[in-house]
Amino acid sequence: MAACIRPAEHPTLTRRTAAAALCLAALLASCAPVGPDFTHPQPPAERNYTQEKELLTPAQHVSLGERLKMDWWRLYASNALNATISQALAGNYSLAAARQTLAEADESVAAENGGLMPQVSLNGQISRQKNGVAVFGPSNIKIPPFNAYEAGPSVSWTLDFFGGQRRAIERQKALAAYQYYKLDAAYVELTGNVVAQALDIAAARAEMGTVLKIIGEDKKTLRLVQKSYSAGAETRVDVLAAKSQLENNRALLPPLRQRISAAEHALAILAGKPPGDWTPPAFALEDMTLPQDLPVSLPSEMARTRPDILAAEANLHAASAAVGVAAADMYPRITLSATTLQEALVPGQIFNGTANAWSMIGGVSAPVFNGGTLSAQKRAAVDAYNAALLQYKQTVLNAFGEVADALSGLGHDNELVAAQQRARNTAAAALRLTRKSYRLGESNLLRVQDSERQLAEAELGLIRAQSQRYQDTAKLFVALARAPVTRE
Repeated sequence: MAACIRPAEHPTLTRRTAAAALCLAALLASCAPVGPDFTHPQPPAERNYTQEKELLTPAQHVSLGERLKMDWWRLYASNALNATISQALAGNYSLAAARQTLAEADESVAAENGGLMPQVSLNGQISRQKNGVAVFGPSNIKIPPFNAYEAGPSVSWTLDFFGGQRRAIERQKALAAYQYYKLDAAYVELTGNVVAQALDIAAARAEMGTVLKIIGEDKKTLRLVQKSYSAGAETRVDVLAAKSQLENNRALLPPLRQRISAAEHALAILAGKPPGDWTPPAFALEDMTLPQDLPVSLPSEMARTRPDILAAEANLHAASAAVGVAAADMYPRITLSATTLQEALVPGQIFNGTANAWSMIGGVSAPVFNGGTLSAQKRAAVDAYNAALLQYKQTVLNAFGEVADALSGLGHDNELVAAQQRARNTAAAALRLTRKSYRLGESNLLRVQDSERQLAEAELGLIRAQSQRYQDTAKLFVALARAPVTRE
């Protein structure tokens, strides 16, 4: 409908009409929005993550119901690890990108909020027109071309009577919360990856140290065999067997060096540095403390603190608000608009009092027939909500599974470490006896080499079991971790 422009002859009436429109707008905006109001999912009622008995060993103990510190990596008591994590938090590009994505989401909320406010614009127009006279019937009158000048503000306001805009804002806020928790998750993932790579370096260095000791023992055995061979007590085959064992153990070193290099490169990338320009500290297991007290929050508490669960809940909230948006689209829309203009045929008269003109329009637009589009869109929004609810439940189950796996892994790790310690002690005692028998001529070289091989396997197995316990402890902490990320 085109605006009807007329001179402003009743300013008092105009002010009253505007005031009435504002009161009506405030009244309509106070109405409750259509669609479902979001409710937080109920926390799980379970009190345990597994059916196994509580982990209780001399080395580690689970404190169920205790909250894990956000800077959990400090429990390893490693200054080198703390410094590396600080560098990664400051330089990691993925974390910085997540911060920018959150900032984008916050600005989108501000943009959506603007939809509740009146939209004001300033308009100006200069036109040259030539009107015909045939519409007035036969006439010899000629109307010459003329210029028209217009300038003034206009206001339009779509009243959020059924809450569609408020639901849209609610949805955008939920999406911003989703990005906030995704940032938290990126923080937890980054710190967990740094710890994992640091522990891998320490484990590989420990294995390398053990292999070097084994190689040293192999060299001693080779010299002993060569001396016996020179004396005629051993054969050439015995010498070759000793050399073969030495070279086989030397072959264990290159994969360990490559493992260390790969972990160092990964740490450099996590810290936002080119691998060729930055080298992490030489991490060592003996410089780290195995955390003894393991705080494990209850399942109900973890569901309210773990970032990926909270992100899934925020996504569910957004889906709930989207149902309200789709429902509001099925109701009428009420729009108020007003325009005040200065109109004149010559520029010098545009600001005269006689040039004043105004218009006020109230409009209603209601969907009548759209081929079922709006109904289908609402059903689709409901389906999306149901899918988000199922995804939330799956996320909770996955989180419980990660904690359960970590707890079970730690229980088995402690058993494995104890078994490997016994195996190592037994193999060391057997080697001492075998070497003594060999020197006395009561045993052959084959038995000595077999005992050395068993000790080497036992020592490497012990190092790997101890390293795995460090890693599984970190996995437990990551599964329970929160993030102190602030919305800067």
